[in-house]
This record gives sequence, structure tokens and C-alpha cells, in this order.
Amino acid sequence: MPTNLAINDELLASAFIIGGLKTKKETVNLALEEFIRKRKRKEAMELFGKIDFRNEWSPGKARGKKRIFADKTV
Repeated sequence: MPTNLAINDELLASAFIIGGLKTKKETVNLALEEFIRKRKRKEAMELFGKIDFRNEWSPGKARGKKRIFADKTV
């Protein structure tokens, strides 16, 4: 999807130098990847403490399935 964007030249130049990359395209792509990672991490951190994890929980038990070990059903 080709596009023409009006990108701030000063910001791009700074990112280009700091990133140490070879092209403007690499710089913009890296900046977008880092932006997305940061937002996903922020979303995950907002969930911290809101989810009750239980070590004894088993997906098989939740579905009502029994585990089979050799000749025994548990």
C-alpha cells in the first residue's frame, strides 16, 4: 500500500541517526514496530492484577475431560 506521508523532517532525521539504520523506510518501520510493542505492553500492564490466575485450574477439567495415564483414568 504505497503512500505519500508528510513526515516531520527533524523527527525523521533524529530517529534515523539514533536508530543507526540505513534508510528512512527502515527507520519509519522500526519506529512503528516500537510504537506498537509499547502500546501492547501498556495494555498488558493495565490488566495486571485484574485477572485471577489459579495454578490448580486445568483446561481439561474445565471441559469435563478425564486424563488417562497408562491403564488408569484420573
